Amino acid sequence: MHSATSSAGAARSGAAARTGTRGQPPEAPPAPTASQKRKQQQAKEPPPEPLGPDDPLAPLPFNPYKGNRGITRAWHALKYSIKGFRVAIREESAFRQELTLAAILVPAGVFIPVDPVERVLLLGSVMLVLIVELLNSSIENAVDRIGLERNELSGRAKDLGSAAVTVALLLCVLTWGLILVPHYGPPFLHWLSAL
Repeated sequence: MHSATSSAGAARSGAAARTGTRGQPPEAPPAPTASQKRKQQQAKEPPPEPLGPDDPLAPLPFNPYKGNRGITRAWHALKYSIKGFRVAIREESAFRQELTLAAILVPAGVFIPVDPVERVLLLGSVMLVLIVELLNSSIENAVDRIGLERNELSGRAKDLGSAAVTVALLLCVLTWGLILVPHYGPPFLHWLSAL
């Protein structure tokens, strides 16, 4: 009788363990955290395939010219910029012409008595011409490096760069005209009529 009672008690305690204390349902296991979910998901995913050399997400190959950081990088960038100016002055006649124009217009823009905002516009329009000419020259050099034979796309790239320089020049003329004509146009016309 004692063994039957003990087996019935064991059965009751096993049922109580399954249903919880005193007939209540068992507690649910705690919900997994975000990191546990991530680990479970990563365990299910297959390992990523290695990236090929043509894949845009592939890491770039080591470049010995990109290893500098901080002041050293700035120093090297300054040296390369000066080298670029020297090449542009020596090799590009259009840049020399625009630099001569800037040598006249920049001092004029500094000393002409106009508002500070107008002064910035005068000087900025001249600097924009030089910037666009440098970019145009770099495009032409890159196209010429690919090949010197006639190609429609190469010609189109050079024409677009030249068009950008023309737009910058027109913007410069328009800026100087719109700022200086209202200030100095009437006195200049009066002086011309007095001649």
